[in-house]
Amino acid sequence: MDEDFRSLADRVRAESGGVPRCERLLATDDPEELAVVLVEREHALWEREIAAFRLGCAGDRRAFETLVLLLNHRDPERCVSAAYALARLGDPRTPRAAAALATNRLRTAYALHPVRLLTELRAPESVPALITALERLLAPDGPHWRVALACVEGLGRLGEARARAVLEAARDHPRLGPAAEEALSALA
Repeated sequence: MDEDFRSLADRVRAESGGVPRCERLLATDDPEELAVVLVEREHALWEREIAAFRLGCAGDRRAFETLVLLLNHRDPERCVSAAYALARLGDPRTPRAAAALATNRLRTAYALHPVRLLTELRAPESVPALITALERLLAPDGPHWRVALACVEGLGRLGEARARAVLEAARDHPRLGPAAEEALSALA
């Protein structure tokens, strides 16, 4: 069991109150049993999260919609699990969905994990979405500086020259300056 699955399992065991259903979903090797949880009504969020995570990590695209919803959840731990599974899913819709979440002005507070996922995916949508998100977050007193920092770091890892102007602007930001300098040195 890898560390990400162990973390998910520990969290949902606590959330579920240790019911046998939780252990069953964590242990089953039957993708159909997991897929049913995603479409049947009245399943708890922790049940859907287990099913989506396990299916996503196995490359089963039936998990896509649930994982995208979890990527945009207010609970950061759910976002982390969803991003991990989406990165392994291999669904071509993932970069577009992550870009939409990362650039949604109404959901900026929840954009950290979509930004990190875009960096990991290295998809054609990644750089334009990170630039768009960062441009909006350059106000020195903005409350979402952690999202802006993830954009700067992601653009540095992606190393695309298209990011030069926004990274130069980020150098003047009190919390982003050092990371922007580092990112600029990594540009192609």
